Amino acid sequence: MKLNELRDNSGAATKKKRVARGPGSGKGKTAGRGIKGQKSRSGVALNGYEGGQMPLYRRLPKRGFNKPNRKAFAVVNLGLIEKFIGLGKLDASVEITEDALVAAGLTSRKRDGIRILAKGEISTKVTLNVTGASKAAVEAVEKAGGKLTVAAAAE
Repeated sequence: MKLNELRDNSGAATKKKRVARGPGSGKGKTAGRGIKGQKSRSGVALNGYEGGQMPLYRRLPKRGFNKPNRKAFAVVNLGLIEKFIGLGKLDASVEITEDALVAAGLTSRKRDGIRILAKGEISTKVTLNVTGASKAAVEAVEKAGGKLTVAAAAE
């Protein structure tokens, strides 16, 4: 293969359709927009418009409330921690912190902290130090002989 033989894959580079360039193009005069009306004009966005009928998003009732300053926790299950210890990605002999969980790849980032949930089994004795945990998760870790401490979230 030589440089002059390099080609794009077929269909990778398609030519831009040039509208309003005369009758011979097949898209001349009105440029495929029809005649008159709102949709033939420029600068018109009709998302959600239902021809004068009350749009669906206005017919439906508003419900609930989204707290603007709510905390978003990264969730990690006990079963995953056990699996990562078995694979050797986490060391159960030392205290497992949030940074260790992120470094092992259990979660991509900490967000407002990491919360441990009790999904899955844990049999290894571990010491965990995280921002949050469910009661069932704390009980499961203590049952396995470990310790789960919940750090007070910094306000």
